[in-house]
Amino acid sequence: MKVGIDARSATLHNGSGIGTYTKNLVFNLSHILKKDLNIFWTGNVPKELIENNNNIFCCSGKCGGFYEQNFFPNTILENSIDLYHIPQNGIGLPLEWDINTVVTIHDLIPYVLPETVGKGYLERFLKDMPYIIEKAKGILTVSDFSKNDILRFFPNCPSEKIFVIPLASNSNFKPLSKDSCKEFIKTHYKIESPFILYLGGFSSRKNVKKLILAFNKIKKDLNTSHKLVLGGSLKDEGLKLKDLTDLLGLSNDVIFTGYLDDNILPLFYSASEAFVYPSIYEGFGLPPLEAMSCKTPVITSNCTSIPEVTSDCAILINPNNIDELAYCIKSLLNNDSLKDEYIEKGYERSLQFSWNNTSNITLKAYNSISNLIN
Repeated sequence: MKVGIDARSATLHNGSGIGTYTKNLVFNLSHILKKDLNIFWTGNVPKELIENNNNIFCCSGKCGGFYEQNFFPNTILENSIDLYHIPQNGIGLPLEWDINTVVTIHDLIPYVLPETVGKGYLERFLKDMPYIIEKAKGILTVSDFSKNDILRFFPNCPSEKIFVIPLASNSNFKPLSKDSCKEFIKTHYKIESPFILYLGGFSSRKNVKKLILAFNKIKKDLNTSHKLVLGGSLKDEGLKLKDLTDLLGLSNDVIFTGYLDDNILPLFYSASEAFVYPSIYEGFGLPPLEAMSCKTPVITSNCTSIPEVTSDCAILINPNNIDELAYCIKSLLNNDSLKDEYIEKGYERSLQFSWNNTSNITLKAYNSISNLIN
């Protein structure tokens, strides 16, 4: 079976969840499918893809509509590609072509929390998604929760058309020397105190405001003084949160690092005393898994897809309950044996996820979808 994949997000959305997913899926499938994998790529082509003898079609990062509605479908037909995969929520599905398409729908945030999505993307998502759901021959999604959301909003979609395939953390998320990581962060970021970590953006659905309020409640009750470190680009909602810390008198206790490169993230996870992620909606939620992969104890939400990822290997809280969140942070940081328990449980859980496994299950889904078509 010849597979085509729109891999532009691997470079255009590098560092985002969809970019990470696309890149890892493409690189793993490239080893399995070899010449039967046809890749639509933007930017410099990695040596690994060339060496794997994949068919690579280079395209610009601009003029997306032309590529999606003309160049890609023409190339698919000319090269007798059997199945075409669009990883970025199906956005860009060819409208007027009879192409066997499979899409990955990561979540339905624009339907559930439209106020947290940019206006342009929101309008396109709501306009295109009913057509994508109907026309796609198969739908991949990242959790049972996301599958149920798809069926909730699109009850006419056949359940057997949807395949649940979990994601994974990158290989650089692994246990590192805590002392070495703390020394690096002390040198480069001037953070000397033990710290609680949050990573994952500042959209309101990430619920970082409640984390700041919870930290403010218990910071004086910790056996050892801690900082709260918030990683991510400081704009829009992030700037509002910074104003909040100033208002609460937390300017010296809450540290905004700004954007952190993917290679730096494992150092922050490994150096931190705990990772806290009180998000109110996730299609999968990679950061808790990344933290567990680095042997960092995790406190996170008991809702949406997150418990599927963490199981009982993280402390699960109601993200809307500030008192509960504050209590769990204090309980964890003041109890070394509890920290050790969740470090080990979380790490063992993280070993159940890998991009190789994700890719193998994806290939099985391709075959099942092909059988449904035929």
